[in-house]
Amino acid sequence: MVCLGNICRSPLAEGILKSKVDSSKVIVDSAGTGSWHVGSKPDSRSIAVAKKNNLDITDQRGRQFRVSDFDEFDHIYVMDNSNKENVLDLAKNDEHRSKVKLILNEIFPGENVDVPDPYYGGDSGFDNVYKMLDEACEVIANKL
Repeated sequence: MVCLGNICRSPLAEGILKSKVDSSKVIVDSAGTGSWHVGSKPDSRSIAVAKKNNLDITDQRGRQFRVSDFDEFDHIYVMDNSNKENVLDLAKNDEHRSKVKLILNEIFPGENVDVPDPYYGGDSGFDNVYKMLDEACEVIANKL
């Protein structure tokens, strides 16, 4: 799961998908394309909306997406088109590129819809993002 800073959207997506899969068979992680929040906890509003939905994401820490992630993971879900471009710029080959998908294409196939960044919005933005990611992660979990 990849977003810009790895403190809002991707930690939520990580926590949601982890809650829907068998952790002994599926590894779920998140990262940001930027380095601003490396080592930081998720945004307090992401933590709060996760908690409201019975998920605890407080143990997550921000990290930056790295080229080795292409080899470590079978699927790389990005939150928006800008993140997708940034991740694809790091891809070394077609196999790497084929792993990168917009997460909302799971519920809106081929529409290339962005998960809105709730960072500068109010709390309701985090609720809306949670709902979108929950629905997309349900589809992903059913494929695994």
